[in-house]
Amino acid sequence: MVEAFHPDHYEPRVPSELLEELQDMDNPYPFTPERVEAGQQIYFGKGQCVTCHNDNGKGVERPGHSPRDFTDPKWQETRTDGELMWVLRNGSPGTEMPVRVGKVISEEEGWTVIHFIRTFSTGIQQ
Repeated sequence: MVEAFHPDHYEPRVPSELLEELQDMDNPYPFTPERVEAGQQIYFGKGQCVTCHNDNGKGVERPGHSPRDFTDPKWQETRTDGELMWVLRNGSPGTEMPVRVGKVISEEEGWTVIHFIRTFSTGIQQ
């Protein structure tokens, strides 16, 4: 059995010394239907998020550490936009989550896809 780097899927992925700062960071772009639509295009397109997080946001089962389940209301409430952006910029050590911002999407596109990710717990995208 493979040991997961993060045994608790509610545990922050960001370094503890940055957690408070990232939890206070807000998405600089407004949550609008247009931005959610653009985020959806990134999620299913060049961001390649759908590959691991699935079209329904629940994540594809993986040995050791499955991707986050974006439909989980507790996870959505616990993790902040600043933390999600850190993961998009840095990947997540011990998991298959790669760097996205700066490699395949821009910073603005990262913030935009975060807006779409937030819709998985609200059902807005359906």
